[in-house]
Amino acid sequence: MRQGSEVYQKLKSLVKKKYGASAGNVGDEGGVAPDIQTAEEALDIITDAIEQAGYTGKVKIAMDVASSEFYKPEAKKYDLDYKNPNSDPSKWVTYEQLADEYKSLASKYPIVSLEDPFAEDDWEAWSYFFKSSDFQIVGYVNAAKL
Repeated sequence: MRQGSEVYQKLKSLVKKKYGASAGNVGDEGGVAPDIQTAEEALDIITDAIEQAGYTGKVKIAMDVASSEFYKPEAKKYDLDYKNPNSDPSKWVTYEQLADEYKSLASKYPIVSLEDPFAEDDWEAWSYFFKSSDFQIVGYVNAAKL
Protein backbone atom coordinates (compact mmCIF):
# COMPACT_ATOMS: atom_id res chain seq x y z
CA MET A 1 0.00 0.00 0.00
CA ARG A 2 2.81 2.35 0.93
CA GLN A 3 4.70 1.75 -2.30
CA GLY A 4 1.58 2.38 -4.39
CA SER A 5 0.79 5.57 -2.51
CA GLU A 6 4.33 6.92 -2.83
CA VAL A 7 4.51 6.12 -6.55
CA TYR A 8 1.10 7.75 -7.07
CA GLN A 9 2.24 10.97 -5.36
CA LYS A 10 5.45 11.06 -7.44
CA LEU A 11 3.42 10.41 -10.59
CA LYS A 12 1.04 13.27 -9.80
CA SER A 13 3.97 15.60 -9.25
CA LEU A 14 5.69 14.56 -12.49
CA VAL A 15 2.50 14.89 -14.51
CA LYS A 16 1.79 18.39 -13.18
CA LYS A 17 5.36 19.45 -13.92
CA LYS A 18 5.33 18.08 -17.47
CA TYR A 19 1.72 18.71 -18.58
CA GLY A 20 0.52 21.57 -16.35
CA ALA A 21 -1.38 21.83 -13.08
CA SER A 22 -4.71 20.61 -14.49
CA ALA A 23 -3.07 17.36 -15.67
CA GLY A 24 -2.79 16.39 -12.02
CA ASN A 25 -6.57 16.27 -11.71
CA VAL A 26 -7.90 12.76 -11.28
CA GLY A 27 -10.05 10.82 -13.74
CA ASP A 28 -13.03 8.55 -13.13
CA GLU A 29 -11.09 5.88 -11.28
CA GLY A 30 -8.76 8.13 -9.31
CA GLY A 31 -5.80 8.16 -11.69
CA VAL A 32 -4.16 11.23 -13.17
CA ALA A 33 -5.37 12.02 -16.67
CA PRO A 34 -2.86 14.05 -18.70
CA ASP A 35 -3.23 14.37 -22.47
CA ILE A 36 -0.81 11.59 -23.40
CA GLN A 37 -0.61 10.40 -27.00
CA THR A 38 1.19 7.06 -26.80
CA ALA A 39 1.55 4.10 -24.50
CA GLU A 40 5.30 4.70 -24.32
CA GLU A 41 4.75 8.27 -23.15
CA ALA A 42 2.51 7.05 -20.33
CA LEU A 43 4.79 4.16 -19.38
CA ASP A 44 7.87 6.40 -19.38
CA ILE A 45 6.35 8.76 -16.83
CA ILE A 46 5.03 5.88 -14.73
CA THR A 47 8.44 4.19 -14.63
CA ASP A 48 10.03 7.57 -13.78
CA ALA A 49 7.63 7.84 -10.82
CA ILE A 50 8.48 4.30 -9.72
CA GLU A 51 12.20 5.11 -9.92
CA GLN A 52 11.89 8.44 -8.09
CA ALA A 53 9.88 6.75 -5.33
CA GLY A 54 12.76 4.26 -4.96
CA TYR A 55 10.87 1.16 -6.06
CA THR A 56 12.52 0.14 -9.33
CA GLY A 57 12.35 -3.65 -9.55
CA LYS A 58 9.79 -3.80 -6.76
CA VAL A 59 6.70 -2.22 -8.32
CA LYS A 60 5.21 -3.76 -11.45
CA ILE A 61 2.67 -2.29 -13.87
CA ALA A 62 -0.85 -3.46 -14.66
CA MET A 63 -2.55 -1.83 -17.65
CA ASP A 64 -6.25 -1.50 -18.35
CA VAL A 65 -6.07 -1.35 -22.13
CA ALA A 66 -9.83 -0.97 -22.72
CA SER A 67 -9.30 -2.22 -26.26
CA SER A 68 -13.00 -2.32 -27.07
CA GLU A 69 -12.72 1.47 -27.24
CA PHE A 70 -10.44 1.31 -30.28
CA TYR A 71 -11.57 -1.93 -31.92
CA LYS A 72 -13.02 -1.61 -35.41
CA PRO A 73 -15.31 -4.66 -35.70
CA GLU A 74 -16.12 -4.04 -39.37
CA ALA A 75 -12.40 -4.38 -40.17
CA LYS A 76 -11.55 -6.79 -37.33
CA LYS A 77 -8.63 -4.49 -36.49
CA TYR A 78 -7.47 -2.14 -33.76
CA ASP A 79 -6.96 1.59 -34.32
CA LEU A 80 -4.01 2.67 -32.17
CA ASP A 81 -4.49 6.25 -33.41
CA TYR A 82 -8.12 6.31 -32.27
CA LYS A 83 -7.83 9.79 -30.71
CA ASN A 84 -7.27 11.16 -34.21
CA PRO A 85 -10.57 11.67 -36.07
CA ASN A 86 -8.66 11.24 -39.34
CA SER A 87 -7.00 7.98 -38.38
CA ASP A 88 -5.60 6.09 -41.37
CA PRO A 89 -7.32 2.67 -41.72
CA SER A 90 -4.24 1.30 -43.48
CA LYS A 91 -2.40 1.66 -40.15
CA TRP A 92 -4.94 -0.26 -38.07
CA VAL A 93 -3.45 -3.44 -36.63
CA THR A 94 -4.51 -7.06 -36.39
CA TYR A 95 -4.84 -8.79 -33.04
CA GLU A 96 -1.51 -10.55 -33.71
CA GLN A 97 0.19 -7.19 -34.23
CA LEU A 98 -1.46 -5.81 -31.10
CA ALA A 99 -0.29 -8.86 -29.13
CA ASP A 100 3.24 -8.22 -30.41
CA GLU A 101 2.92 -4.59 -29.28
CA TYR A 102 2.01 -5.71 -25.75
CA LYS A 103 4.98 -8.07 -25.71
CA SER A 104 7.28 -5.33 -27.00
CA LEU A 105 6.10 -2.92 -24.29
CA ALA A 106 6.62 -5.61 -21.64
CA SER A 107 10.21 -6.08 -22.83
CA LYS A 108 10.88 -2.38 -22.05
CA TYR A 109 8.65 -1.82 -19.01
CA PRO A 110 7.76 -3.94 -15.95
CA ILE A 111 4.27 -4.86 -17.20
CA VAL A 112 2.85 -8.01 -15.68
CA SER A 113 -0.91 -7.70 -16.09
CA LEU A 114 -3.29 -6.57 -18.83
CA GLU A 115 -6.97 -5.87 -18.43
CA ASP A 116 -9.12 -6.08 -21.57
CA PRO A 117 -6.24 -6.45 -24.04
CA PHE A 118 -8.73 -7.29 -26.81
CA ALA A 119 -12.30 -6.40 -27.64
CA GLU A 120 -14.82 -8.41 -25.66
CA ASP A 121 -16.14 -10.23 -28.74
CA ASP A 122 -12.81 -10.80 -30.49
CA TRP A 123 -12.65 -14.46 -29.43
CA GLU A 124 -9.94 -15.39 -31.87
CA ALA A 125 -7.66 -12.73 -30.37
CA TRP A 126 -8.33 -13.83 -26.79
CA SER A 127 -7.64 -17.45 -27.65
CA TYR A 128 -4.43 -16.56 -29.48
CA PHE A 129 -3.18 -14.39 -26.62
CA PHE A 130 -3.97 -16.89 -23.88
CA LYS A 131 -1.87 -19.46 -25.74
CA SER A 132 1.01 -17.16 -26.70
CA SER A 133 1.69 -14.96 -23.68
CA ASP A 134 2.52 -15.19 -20.01
CA PHE A 135 0.76 -12.02 -18.85
CA GLN A 136 -1.83 -12.10 -16.14
CA ILE A 137 -4.93 -11.35 -18.21
CA VAL A 138 -7.95 -9.72 -16.62
CA GLY A 139 -11.27 -9.16 -18.32
CA TYR A 140 -14.48 -10.67 -19.47
CA VAL A 141 -13.91 -13.82 -21.45
CA ASN A 142 -16.32 -16.64 -22.06
CA ALA A 143 -13.91 -19.55 -21.65
CA ALA A 144 -16.26 -21.85 -23.56
CA LYS A 145 -15.54 -19.80 -26.69
CA LEU A 146 -11.78 -20.21 -26.35
